[in-house]
Amino acid sequence: MILEKSYRKTVYACYIGYITQGIVNNLAPLLFITFINSGWATLGTVTLLTTLNFATQLAVDLLSVCFVDKIGYRKCIVAAHICCFFGLVGMAVLPYVLPSPFAGLLVSVILYAVGGGLLEVLVSPIVEACPSDNKAGAMSLLHSFYCWGVVGVIALSTIWLWAFGRESWRLLCVIWAVIPLANAFFFTRVPINSLTSEGEGMSIGGLFKTKIFWIFTLLMFAAGASELAMAQWASAFAESALGVEKAVGDLAGPCVFAVLMGLARTVYAKAGHKIKLKSFILISGLLCLASYLAASLCPIPAVALIGCGVCGFSVGIMWPGVFSIASASLPKGGTALFAFLALAGDLGCTGGPTLVGLVSSAAGDDLRIGLLAASVFPIIMAVGIFFLGRSEKRDVTENS
Repeated sequence: MILEKSYRKTVYACYIGYITQGIVNNLAPLLFITFINSGWATLGTVTLLTTLNFATQLAVDLLSVCFVDKIGYRKCIVAAHICCFFGLVGMAVLPYVLPSPFAGLLVSVILYAVGGGLLEVLVSPIVEACPSDNKAGAMSLLHSFYCWGVVGVIALSTIWLWAFGRESWRLLCVIWAVIPLANAFFFTRVPINSLTSEGEGMSIGGLFKTKIFWIFTLLMFAAGASELAMAQWASAFAESALGVEKAVGDLAGPCVFAVLMGLARTVYAKAGHKIKLKSFILISGLLCLASYLAASLCPIPAVALIGCGVCGFSVGIMWPGVFSIASASLPKGGTALFAFLALAGDLGCTGGPTLVGLVSSAAGDDLRIGLLAASVFPIIMAVGIFFLGRSEKRDVTENS
C-alpha cells in the first residue's frame, strides 16, 4: 500500500483517533462496579451512561452534516479530541465537584461522546482523502486501530486496577486522557484534504434520491448490528457458557472478539488487493451467520465460545468495507455520505444488542435464543452485498 510521504503523519494521527474512540467507548463500563460501590449509581442507573454515550454520538452523526464542511475538517477533528480529553478528565474530577456525583458522570459522558461522534464522522473521510493506491486496504487498516484501542483499554486497565487497586481509577482516567490531548496537537500540524471541492459534493436530497445510497445504509446498519449484538453480550455469554468469573469473561469474551476483529482488518489491509472486496464481505457475512448459529445452537460450551470468537473475525471487514465501496460508488457523496453511513452503523450498534436483550428476556433470560434472533443481521449483510452489484451498475453512472 503506497502512501504519499507527506500524508503518512495524517494517517498515523487518524490511527490514534480511532484508538481514542476505543478508549472513550470502553473505559467507563470497566468502572461501573466502582461507581456502584461508591454509591454514585445503581445497577439500573449506571446503564444510562452507555445509553447516553451512544445516543449523543447518534445525534452528533446526524448534526455533523450541517456544520463539518462549513467549519472545516481540521477544526472539527481537533475539537473532537479536546472533547474526549475533557470528558475523560471530567470523569475523574466532576463527580467530586458537582453536587451530584452521578451528574458529574453524565456531563463527562456527554463531553467525550460528542468527541467520539465527531471522530466517527471525520476520521474515515480524512483517510479516504489521502492519496493511496489501495483505498480499501487503507480503510481496513484504519478501522483495525479501533479494535486495538478496545483491546488496549480493556487489558491495560484491567492490569492497572489489579496492580494498583480500584481506588486508583481516577489516575487511570487522566492517563488515558493524555492520548486525545496529544493527538489534538498532532492534528494541528498534519496536512488534511477534503473529499470534494467546495460546491461539488452531493446534496442531502441528492443522496436520498439515490437508490444505492439506501442499500449502503442498510448494509451499514447490518454491519453495526452484526458486530455489537455479539460484542456487547460476549462477556455475559462467556460467563454463562463456561461458568467463569467476570474478569476472565471480559478477556475471553470482548477482548478476544476485538483481537480477531482487528486481525481480520489488518489481514485485509495487507493482502486485500488479491481479493475482491464484495466477495470478501459476502464470505464474511456467511461466516458471521455460521458463528451466530454455532454460538446459539451448539450444546458444547467450548464450541459455542469459539463461535463467539469467529464472529469477531467475520465482522472485521464489514464496517470499513461498506465505507470503501460506498465512497468508490458515490465519489461525490462527501462528508454527508460518511455521516449518514456512520449514523446507520450506530443505529445498528444500538439495535443489535437491544434485540438480543429483548428476545433473551422474553425467552426466560436465555441468551442463546437472543443470539439466534440476531443471526438475521449477517443474513441481511450477505443478501445485501449479493444484490448490490445490480443496483450499482444502474445507479453509479447516473450519480457519479
